[in-house]
Amino acid sequence: MAKLSDTTPELVPSSPLAQPVRQFEALLEVSETIAQQRDLKLLFHELSNRLHAVLQFDFLGLVLHDPARGTMRLHILETHEPFAQEGPEELPTADSPSGWVFEKQELFLAQDTSKDARYPHFMKRLQTVGVHSVAILPLTTAHHRLGTMVFGRYVPQGISEAEVQFMKRVAAQVAVAVDNALNFEAAEAYQKQLAHERDRLQVLLEINNLLVSTRDPATVFKGIVSSIKPVLQHDYTSLALLDTASGLLKIHYLDLPGNSSIAKPEITVPLEGSPAGQCFSSGQVLITRGKDLDRFRHDVLRFMREQSVEAICCVPLTTHGRTFGTINLASRNPNAFTPADVELLLQVGVQVAIALENALAFKEIDALKDKLAVEKLYLEEEIRSEFNFEEIIGDSPVLRRTLAQVELAAPAGTTVLIQGETGTGKEIIARAIHNLSPRRERTFVKVNCAAIPAGLLESELFGHERGAFTGALTQKMGRFEFADRGTLFLDEIADLPLELQPKLLRVLQEQEFERLGGNRTLRVDVRVVAATNGDLAQLVAERKFRSDLYYRLNVFPIFVPPLRERREDVPLLVRYFVQTFSRRQNKTVEYIPADVMDALVNYSWPGNIRELENLVERAVLLSPGKELRVPIGELKAATAAFSAAAGAAEQLANPGAIVAAPSAHPSPIATLEDADRQHILRALRQTNWRIAGPRGAATLLGLKRTTLQARIRKLGIKRPV
Repeated sequence: MAKLSDTTPELVPSSPLAQPVRQFEALLEVSETIAQQRDLKLLFHELSNRLHAVLQFDFLGLVLHDPARGTMRLHILETHEPFAQEGPEELPTADSPSGWVFEKQELFLAQDTSKDARYPHFMKRLQTVGVHSVAILPLTTAHHRLGTMVFGRYVPQGISEAEVQFMKRVAAQVAVAVDNALNFEAAEAYQKQLAHERDRLQVLLEINNLLVSTRDPATVFKGIVSSIKPVLQHDYTSLALLDTASGLLKIHYLDLPGNSSIAKPEITVPLEGSPAGQCFSSGQVLITRGKDLDRFRHDVLRFMREQSVEAICCVPLTTHGRTFGTINLASRNPNAFTPADVELLLQVGVQVAIALENALAFKEIDALKDKLAVEKLYLEEEIRSEFNFEEIIGDSPVLRRTLAQVELAAPAGTTVLIQGETGTGKEIIARAIHNLSPRRERTFVKVNCAAIPAGLLESELFGHERGAFTGALTQKMGRFEFADRGTLFLDEIADLPLELQPKLLRVLQEQEFERLGGNRTLRVDVRVVAATNGDLAQLVAERKFRSDLYYRLNVFPIFVPPLRERREDVPLLVRYFVQTFSRRQNKTVEYIPADVMDALVNYSWPGNIRELENLVERAVLLSPGKELRVPIGELKAATAAFSAAAGAAEQLANPGAIVAAPSAHPSPIATLEDADRQHILRALRQTNWRIAGPRGAATLLGLKRTTLQARIRKLGIKRPV
């Protein structure tokens, strides 16, 4: 916009028109400034510079009315010399001349502050800073009363009427500018508020999308941290969940950028004496600042104080009336965590609580699915088992006494110790105990303590955590967990390593244990049935088995008789096996010759039912027709060999004993090689073909392992497939 002086003739400075023209030009420049500037501080600075050319004043002030507080507040002050602002910058509307002007919408003019009796406190303050005259004009638009504009002079010169009229014109334009600037500031503030709300809603949306897309708590936590930090500045984040076993809060996830020295595999926080614990107990948001943090003595709190943390905010994770943890934030800014921040965190906490509840539920479901899958494998294995009897075969008195004990022990739920020679069917008795017990709808899990290496047996029984040892890539559930509310059958319990026996004793007594490499106590409801073919009492005397574990296992002992003590059951077993293997091998064996049955009944069966089963299976396979063909000669040779070995052993034990004379009709005498072969075979069958070790065949025969292996090779003995 062109100035008036650019289009009119140059006026003489002393001309009466000179001052009005300059004022008009100044008003035009003020109008230009108002149109170009929306920042009040810069506006007043430029306004002051332009007005000084046409109006004498020493300071220019803007006082705005605050309707919410009912006060007049000095916002902007332009001055050429220092102006000490003593006292409050804000005064009640009724106690200041600016308030009077705002209410009356009239000019307040004091030509001599030392003589003006109005507002003495205000006048005295003006006198203190050397102000002799002051003019206060209302700032009013067609729609709003805004406040006042203040002109002041340090020189003892009054303000003329012409100057007052010019000030009014300036104030009218400034009022429009201030109104526009305030509206612009309000619009900007509203836009910032909207942007802030948008960012916070975006945080909630991101967290919601994250919670929908993943069930992994670690991934959820990382997503929460990355979403919150841009809109809520903080330095530390953690997620603490209640450990029901210990009653402590366990910090599962920790985010502490720049320093990981406090990071440990596991950090627990007490419910008393910690911010997270107080938040969890009360179920309310807890904010702690400054020195109030020093009353907490936990290591994590001390570490954070060393890192200059000044404020901590803990938000409870509550859903369906149940609080199961807290989300905790810490900041080095003592003024962190405003009410708006807390409101956002409460909304985040609700989402996180629902997500974690779902994640924990899914984790439990996955664990149950894994357990059911393993139980299914066990059941399928049992279906394929060679000892898949629907009932125990036999009707002898000794077997009846054993079954009577089974019926007595099964419903009670007590620990049972089954003793008997190898091959007598101890596992069948254990299964009968399970099937007759209230636990029959649950899983029957079996473990052969002799078949699993000692280094892996603990993991097999109790499970292990990920990383517990080399090769432990995932978490594994142990047999005790699979057998929860069911029955666990521990076969060959005498071979349980000494170092595992205390842990087994604890499970039997307390029904609780920890996985290998873990420290979380697991509780189970398992009935233990143990079996052994050895003399546990003798092992206790030799200090090879713990006495306390023996007494705990021997609550209800059941002895399974060997087959030689229940000869009347042999015909029943033979017929059962013949039918079973005939169907399996598509044979038509239907009857058993009397001499064959007599030979089978009179045989001593050192391998018990297992030996009888194997013999009948081989006989069915070799029988070409409907008649069972059994190699009776082998039985007679084995009987003679066993008798000779027993007699030799008795003669060695009692040198003066009289050995019975041979019968009138002696059985065919086997060769020494055949007798040696049968003797070794008997030892191998009795030890389940184990050669070395304290319970191996070499020890049983009194031979070195290498010597026994050499004889096995020489005699051509091979383990049946």
